[in-house]
Amino acid sequence: MSPSRADLQRTASEVFGWDDFRPGQLEAMEAAVNGRDVVCVMPTGAGKSAVYQVPAMALPGTAVVVSPLIALQRDQAEAINEAVGSTVAYVLNSGQSQTYWDEAWAAAKRNDGNGTAKFLFLGPEQVAREEVLAQLEDLEVSLVVVDEAHCVSAWGHDFRPDYLQLDVLVRALDKPVVALTATAAPPVRAEIVEQLGMRDPVEISLGFDRPNLHLAAGRYEDADEKRRAILNQVARLDSPGLLYVATRRETEEYAEALQQSGLRADAYHAGRSHEDRHLIHEQFLADELDIVVATTAFGMGIDKPNVRFVVHADVPDSVDSYYQEIGRGGRDGEPTEIFLHYRPEDLGIRRFFAAKSADEDALSALYKAVNKRSDPVSAADLRDELDLNARRVSSLLGQLEQSGSVSASDEGYSARSGVGVKTAVKNAVDFAEQRRNIEESRLEMMRQYAESSECRRRFLLNYFGEDAPDMCGFCDNCERAEQEGEELGPAESAAPQPFPLQSRVVHREWGPGMVMSYEDETVTVLFESEGYKTLSLELVQQKDLLEPA
Repeated sequence: MSPSRADLQRTASEVFGWDDFRPGQLEAMEAAVNGRDVVCVMPTGAGKSAVYQVPAMALPGTAVVVSPLIALQRDQAEAINEAVGSTVAYVLNSGQSQTYWDEAWAAAKRNDGNGTAKFLFLGPEQVAREEVLAQLEDLEVSLVVVDEAHCVSAWGHDFRPDYLQLDVLVRALDKPVVALTATAAPPVRAEIVEQLGMRDPVEISLGFDRPNLHLAAGRYEDADEKRRAILNQVARLDSPGLLYVATRRETEEYAEALQQSGLRADAYHAGRSHEDRHLIHEQFLADELDIVVATTAFGMGIDKPNVRFVVHADVPDSVDSYYQEIGRGGRDGEPTEIFLHYRPEDLGIRRFFAAKSADEDALSALYKAVNKRSDPVSAADLRDELDLNARRVSSLLGQLEQSGSVSASDEGYSARSGVGVKTAVKNAVDFAEQRRNIEESRLEMMRQYAESSECRRRFLLNYFGEDAPDMCGFCDNCERAEQEGEELGPAESAAPQPFPLQSRVVHREWGPGMVMSYEDETVTVLFESEGYKTLSLELVQQKDLLEPA
């Protein structure tokens, strides 16, 4: 018999000390323990982890948790073990000794439903290994949890080819899947369901509005002027806070300048030692630092309620990334300052990073190795034959699978019937080009946000597919308009909205897409092949550029 609502409430209270549930949590938990797949979209700090932790403790067996960051896995495992009072959560990665792996497998295999090895945390590259999958298949698994699930989607802002192999894990274990993410527009949610092979999932989305975040931005032409503005602003804001920058060098430079002004500041980036990064985490959580100056490597999994500001010194690569990063501020519900410092020239750096091309030679060699076999071939055999590391093979297989030339099964990988080497490579190159278009369009949407004179909160909510009032009253543009006696948002004479938000449309050149937002005389559509495009409503109607799908 599945655990009841009362069982879940008792487990939450007795094990974790949670006497109250946040919106959406209990609904998601009940779906999971009753064998339903769940897609859970909750803002950062809304309690996504509880959605799987409570059911996993209430169910017999072991929850397999796939997460992209070792630091995040470790933080969650330590929190679980501390709450339970014994080791029930294990983090399995290449940095762990074989003795630790053996201990974890042994604890999971003797799992009797009473608390031994209730959680195994792994990265996507680990579950792609045949020997790991074989061990997991021998266990009594309760749930398959995919954290940061937007990574599985080509539409997602943090797409990772390793995540494309998770459908093999899902099919092999055949257990309820719980997909968790803080940022997923409707097209991303749809692809999460498709890529993970989820069956009629319960979808829970709590909405994206964070009314206590005061949104603002400033534009600069001169780099030195921008730097002075950032240092002056951060020095006067209430602490603690986060300052996000684009490069490791900038973290060091800004942290040093802030220290010289008397603030307790430190630099955080992936190039620092594990010990340094762990210390900065602990100091920030304990209010022993006023400011952490960081690249985007900092923040995921950090649940600190009183972050009073999140300032960006550079434009992020997408609105999705920006929303996730600012969501680390004001989790206590108190007013929090969110500010984006923007210089048009900075977009060039982001465009450079977005311009990734496919490796045609490597794709050709891999596809030939798959295509010559009559039976499915494992990723391990491909690694040995081509002398490539696991991550590289996983990435190439993901590109070939996503572009339709290779299929995956429990037995391994097979070439699609009738697809030659040249066609397979071309398909993968086209897929990479599509990815570039999407990344560039996301950056363009970030530019539009930075330069917008309209309500910033409405811009963000529309981006994620939610309707919103014309004026929020708590962003710089709304405050400016109120002072000047203006009204933001569509006037009564504005062009009509011929297609509802979230409706599917087709463009004669760009193909299928989804209507995301309207602003002034324009409509923004997310196209499957081109990413985000903002079109003139007048031209759309005059030339019938869009039709209902």
